Amino acid sequence: MTITRRFILGATLALTGAATSGAASADTLRVGSYPANPPWEFKNEAGEFEGFEVDIINEIAARMGDETEITGLDFRALFVASASGRVDAVISSLTITEERLESQAFTQPYFSGALGVGTRDGAGISTIEDLAGKRLGSIATSFPEAWLQEREDEIGYASYSSYDSTANLLTDLRSGRIEAAVNDIVGLRYAFAQGNMPGLDVALEIPTGDKFAIMMPQGSDKLEAANEALSEMKTDGTMAELYEKWFGVAPAEDSLTVTPLPIPTSAD
Repeated sequence: MTITRRFILGATLALTGAATSGAASADTLRVGSYPANPPWEFKNEAGEFEGFEVDIINEIAARMGDETEITGLDFRALFVASASGRVDAVISSLTITEERLESQAFTQPYFSGALGVGTRDGAGISTIEDLAGKRLGSIATSFPEAWLQEREDEIGYASYSSYDSTANLLTDLRSGRIEAAVNDIVGLRYAFAQGNMPGLDVALEIPTGDKFAIMMPQGSDKLEAANEALSEMKTDGTMAELYEKWFGVAPAEDSLTVTPLPIPTSAD
């Protein structure tokens, strides 16, 4: 074989390898997730991700012909990872807000959320008015944190503490450093039902109408396909099955979980 032929063959193999590598990476949906947010997403004993939204994103990827690669990130880092394109999608019971839509994109929503107020037994909190003069806490950059901060004067709470993790939030609640933990009600109820946090309970539910969805980078070329897969899952019963698997009851017939919707352009 001449030098020229060896050069051509080597170049051809290199280009083939590059093309194969590019195809492999294109078939991987890179997902960012907060790893301690059960039952939405969490790591099991084997270090693998499980949860309602994990099942959703895995099913979406399968319908798109992709595989998922889920990376655990700090909650605040999820937004940076999506905005910079380090990940293709983010799952973490994320609420669609007008502010987030300025720098991010979202699929259609699939869950209507509510806030829960976790307290120690005997805290004397059963209404929003009871939060006046109390020490409160929630997760940094979360919807519950924004909700509380917007209503600081209205509620009149004594202080607010911001946490990087649900575990630290609930540890301080149990120790008495804060008197109430405000977070997604599903996550709080799940945490308290595990039996390793005696003396804690959800004392108050606050309906907010916030809508949970998958966050993606603005201009993502995967957004339409992901949204179409979600619509198919709502129509063919897959979403209802996943909802019942993780929450123990069937979703309401007219709920966001089973109603196909377009890609949102506003939080309404």
